[in-house]
Formats: sequence, structure tokens, C-alpha cells
Amino acid sequence: MRRSFTFLLRPTGKQAAALTQCLEDHRQLYNAAPEHRRTAYAKAGVTIRYGEQSAELKEIGRADPDGQGRWSAGSQQQTLRRLDRAFAAFFRRVRAGQKAGYPRFKGRGRFDIVEWPATKNGARWDSQPHEPVRRVYLLGIGHVRVHQHRAVKGRVKTIGVKREGSRWYVVLSCDDVPAVPPPATGAVAGIDMGVASLVTTSDGEHLANPRHLTTSAGRLANAQRHLARTKRGSKRRRKAAWRVAALHAKVRRQRLDGAHKA
Repeated sequence: MRRSFTFLLRPTGKQAAALTQCLEDHRQLYNAAPEHRRTAYAKAGVTIRYGEQSAELKEIGRADPDGQGRWSAGSQQQTLRRLDRAFAAFFRRVRAGQKAGYPRFKGRGRFDIVEWPATKNGARWDSQPHEPVRRVYLLGIGHVRVHQHRAVKGRVKTIGVKREGSRWYVVLSCDDVPAVPPPATGAVAGIDMGVASLVTTSDGEHLANPRHLTTSAGRLANAQRHLARTKRGSKRRRKAAWRVAALHAKVRRQRLDGAHKA
């Protein structure tokens, strides 16, 4: 059974800057790959696939040692695989006669996750097991502190770093996670998911909808008005956008937490 575990990262200021640059360099790699495919097909009728692009990573790293050369080939391969899956899904929809959108370039702020295979030297979970604080090692960034709130089960397959607003998270994709089914009680219940009430059971019990977005509506409106008054491309606008994103992320976490507890 495969399962993901997500934990909050607590990078230093220098590590946060390196993580931001890592995302930007992988975004540029992601955007260069479809342009390479499109140009090769338009000019020479040649179809470029993942294998050909992956084989060029060493040459790209040698040509750009201060950019692409700083990062693990494993993480760059994961980025190219991500693009390859997008193209595979596009052609699958085209063949099926469905509406298909051509894979798009990723703008700034639209590329927020980088993955490393856990079996290579680019990343390592629990990189300093002798210390009481859990850390994850990322090539070019260092040993980053992790706020681990629960145990990790199974075998770590991939390690991802995700940005949400001004926060950073590590996402562990684990294989061979043991399934623990809940004990059988013999009871049978019907549940209806609604809007006025979050849940209505067959016994007539109603679970109220907490309306987290309504509670935060005032703060969101103020934050969005402040964002609208800022100048595009300015540092104040970037901070205001982070504030809006943080409020939306809090509402999302409240909903997930409430639904899980319910």
C-alpha cells in the first residue's frame, strides 16, 4: 500500500533562499523541455521523449554549473518525468476524442514542488539519526529541520519539497505501508454529505458545518484589498500575496482537520 506523509519544514533563512532558487531552476528546466520537444518536431519532424532529454542532463549541468549543475540529477529527472506524464495524458485524451489542453509553461508561482528519489544521493530522509531533531538532507540545500508530528511507516520511495505561501513542507511517498483496518463492530449506518449540515446520519443526527471560510471572510477581504492596492512586481505585493495565500491555506487546513475528526 502506498501512502504519503507530509511534515512542516523549518529551514533557516539561507536554506529558504536555496529552496526558492531550487524551485526556480527546476521551473526553468520544466519550461525548457516542452520548448525543446516543440522545436524539434516543427523543424525536423523528430519526436523527443523523456529518455533523450534525461540523457542531456549531464551536458546541461556542465554548461551551467552555477544553475542546473547545482542540483541532483535525480530531482531533475523527476521534473522531466512530471512533464512526460503531462504529455502522455494530453495524447491519451486526443486519441480518445476528449477535450485536451496542451501542456503549459509554468509561470512564477505556478511551480511549487520538487521531488527527489530517496534511493539516490540527492536526498535522504532522517539524515542525522543520532540527533533528537529529525532532519532531511537535500543536495545543494543541506540538512533541513523537520517538524515530525507522527511516525513514518513503510519504505520511503520519493522525497518532495512543497511551497505553500511562505511555508515549506516535505512530502514522503512511502511504499509497503501496512494497512490497519478498523475493528469490526457489526453496526450499519447511512451517511449523507450536505451543505447546510456537514453530515446527516441514518439515525437522524446532524453534524453542523463549521463555515471556516465565513469566519475568515473579514480578514480575507482586508488582505485582498491590500493586495489590490500594491504595485505589480513589488516586494510589498509579494508579501501581500503571501498573506492572502496563508489565510486560504489556514481555511483548507481547518476543513481537513474538521473532516478528519468528524
